[in-house]
Amino acid sequence: MSGQEIFVIIIVALLLFGAEKLPDIAKTLGKGMRDFKKATDEIRRELETSTEDIRRDLTDVTDSVKRDVTTFSEKINKDMNEVSDTIKNDMNNVTSDVRQNMNDLTYRIHNDVNEIKENIQNAGKEVKEMFRRIYPKQQKPLRKNPAMFLTDIIKK
Repeated sequence: MSGQEIFVIIIVALLLFGAEKLPDIAKTLGKGMRDFKKATDEIRRELETSTEDIRRDLTDVTDSVKRDVTTFSEKINKDMNEVSDTIKNDMNNVTSDVRQNMNDLTYRIHNDVNEIKENIQNAGKEVKEMFRRIYPKQQKPLRKNPAMFLTDIIKK
């Protein structure tokens, strides 16, 4: 409210009630406002008192839920880490076994290839020796006609 509106209200109150009754009306109004404020404060205090237990219980429940969630979360993280570590260890073991098997297989293949190579070389030496026995005077007949050489060997 502006100053002019308050001035108009005071003049209207003077005209309606007169100058003699204005102090009594102001006193009654002040007492009513004081009683209203007191009642409001009392209601507020009563609400705070009655809801204090509820707020405390709500805080306790909230704290309990937070603790439970934290504990459960930590347990889940721990379990996940254990499972992850177990899987990593198992994968490392499997990988190690596969590497070892591959190395063993590579070694055996290498040995087999060397053995086959030696067998072929020995067979070549035997063929040369057979050729020298069959054709003692010829030096390199395989380059001229290998088919005839094999035919001769089969016949004898």
